[in-house]
Amino acid sequence: MSDASGLSPDGAANPIETDYEIGQHNIQNKLGPFGFDIHNPVFVISGLSIVAFVFLTLAFQNDLGPLFAALRNWLTSTLDWFFLSAANIFVILCLVLIVSPLGKVRLGGTEATPDYTYTGWFSMLFAAGMGIGLMFYGVSEPISHFSSSLAEGAGSPDSWAPLAGAAGDTEGARRLGMAATIFHWGLHPWAIYAIVALALALFTYNKGLPLTLRSVFYPIFGERIWGWPGHVIDILAVFATLFGLATSLGLGAQQANAGLEFLFGLPVNNLSMVILITLITAAALISVVAGLDAGVKRLSEINMVLAIVLLGFIIIVGPTIAILTGFFNNLVAYAEYLPALSNPVGRSDDNFRQGWTAFYWAWWISWSPFVGMFIARVSRGRTVREFLVCVLLIPSAVCVLWMTAFGGTAISQIVNDGYQGVTGAALELKLFMMLQELPLAQITSFIGIILVIVFFVTSSDSGSLVIDTITAGGKVDAPTPQRVFWCVFEGLVAIALLLGGGLAALQAMAVSTGFPFTIVLLGACYAVVRGLMSEPR
Repeated sequence: MSDASGLSPDGAANPIETDYEIGQHNIQNKLGPFGFDIHNPVFVISGLSIVAFVFLTLAFQNDLGPLFAALRNWLTSTLDWFFLSAANIFVILCLVLIVSPLGKVRLGGTEATPDYTYTGWFSMLFAAGMGIGLMFYGVSEPISHFSSSLAEGAGSPDSWAPLAGAAGDTEGARRLGMAATIFHWGLHPWAIYAIVALALALFTYNKGLPLTLRSVFYPIFGERIWGWPGHVIDILAVFATLFGLATSLGLGAQQANAGLEFLFGLPVNNLSMVILITLITAAALISVVAGLDAGVKRLSEINMVLAIVLLGFIIIVGPTIAILTGFFNNLVAYAEYLPALSNPVGRSDDNFRQGWTAFYWAWWISWSPFVGMFIARVSRGRTVREFLVCVLLIPSAVCVLWMTAFGGTAISQIVNDGYQGVTGAALELKLFMMLQELPLAQITSFIGIILVIVFFVTSSDSGSLVIDTITAGGKVDAPTPQRVFWCVFEGLVAIALLLGGGLAALQAMAVSTGFPFTIVLLGACYAVVRGLMSEPR
């Protein structure tokens, strides 16, 4: 980073930083009621909109369910090509930057050194790659794709994927099922996160701009980022993050409720899930008040230990050899099917392309401000090439191993043991049905519930910190009452959506906020290249 004189590391004038010294006077935060550090009007518009959304959704919950379902179906069926094309652009740009001379640019300037060792950095990238989604879909998605491929084969207009073997081909169904799962958890989502993280890190550490999404667009809008163009970008980032988190929290509540019913007989209904969300949001509030190091960091460490223990247990007591060999075989299958799975046009597999991929890409995009800001904050001192290689490969490898262990074990139970309990179970129950066939099922199922809950808490409190940073104009130390506000309303949004339409409502809002933010990220691609070209290499 340059000094206060506005010079870049090589001594040349840096117009972006010089202009920022002028422009920052236009975004001075104002201390408002209840101790809120208001970045006007981003906080006011975002906050009031979310309050109104929660009130209206709860007031008209019986009427909004069909509307949310129709909205999700329309968006994924109409804009599927757009989401697939955009995700492909993000992957291609990352790969081009890795091999281009721009990969030599160092985040933080030519003299910057990494803030963390490789071990610590990799651990945090690993942490960012884990979440409620892996717990919810770790068994359910491979089984869903495997079962569909085994039953349908290829050739019909309703075929679930662009490539499949003949119906009844067990090995072909397994390979395609795992390849399709990895497609949703591999390079594409991490390229989305990498673009956001790289943009935030570049314009914060190298250009001296605030840690917020509007900063990325200085090469496009110039001084206007301190006005309404910047306000709109940050407001979209808040909405995308909030509804992306709400989707994850809703999935977590459903799975925790299913697990508690499986172990202790707790009824699976809206009341149980509302109570769960309320209790877990209260725990997240305690973590938020405790602060980043005492709260979020400590919970994340607990989470990592539990996740590694559960993953190690599955590998050891499950089909160990099949899991270890399957890790590499699944990567080969992923590479083989990747062109067809990522093709945005001329496909007939509506169920898979619209119901799975388009939703996933919109969901990942809505999560990208959250995960991207976390990655940016721990990646200073890395070169762009080093950053992109590690952000794309390390978390993707973790996801592949997780899906191979959990999904591969469930498939082995079906194929080799004839166990059908996983096949007929609801999505949120498939994990526990798989664990039931392994030793120490009660203990591992309980660990699974704890993992879902702790993921729930860490997502909520970390998300509160990120939204708080955006609405405070890039400040990382905004007042605690403001963090409490966002943490409470994350829980309320999840409750409102569950009551107002269930999983369809959660997915509808993730997709609807992911669409406009996809346009924002496509603009960020151009801005990142412009920003990198102005840096010394």
